[in-house]
Amino acid sequence: MPVEDAGDPAGFDDFVQSRGWALLRFAYVLSGDRHLAEDLVQEVLARMHRRWDRVTAMQHAEAYVRTAIVRQFVSWRRRRSAGEAILAEVPEPPGLAEPQQRVLARDQMWRLLAGLPRAQRAVLVLRFYCDLPDDEIAAHLGCGESTVRSQAARALARMRTMLGDQGVHGDE
Repeated sequence: MPVEDAGDPAGFDDFVQSRGWALLRFAYVLSGDRHLAEDLVQEVLARMHRRWDRVTAMQHAEAYVRTAIVRQFVSWRRRRSAGEAILAEVPEPPGLAEPQQRVLARDQMWRLLAGLPRAQRAVLVLRFYCDLPDDEIAAHLGCGESTVRSQAARALARMRTMLGDQGVHGDE
């Protein structure tokens, strides 16, 4: 008969069943890559399982797991051999319907986020996707609030520059 790991295995299973998809979506928004998101969540949950009793003793276990995912993403060492995949630009024909405009805007946002350094991307995802204040973002990333603000400002400035380089402002 197998020996159970530390903590409450049923509690861990319940957590993964109930919050696993939300964690995977969070990691996907953070990384922009489905496979990397799966790897991040899997690796973090594997580490959490070993000490699940300590994690559940905390007041906000899910916040702790999300913080671990962010830190794992920022410090991720395994890179794809060829780096980021560069996709061809999608031509934007005039007169697109509104749903198509939203899809194009979403695609553009993914490309802009992919062009940012990991720490800046993490700050923007935590601020705008998770709607966290600077103090909580700082706690997630293990840095000061001023660092969060400067990383956000740099990320937004870089995105504006990339938009300008693409001629997105209607100047074309």
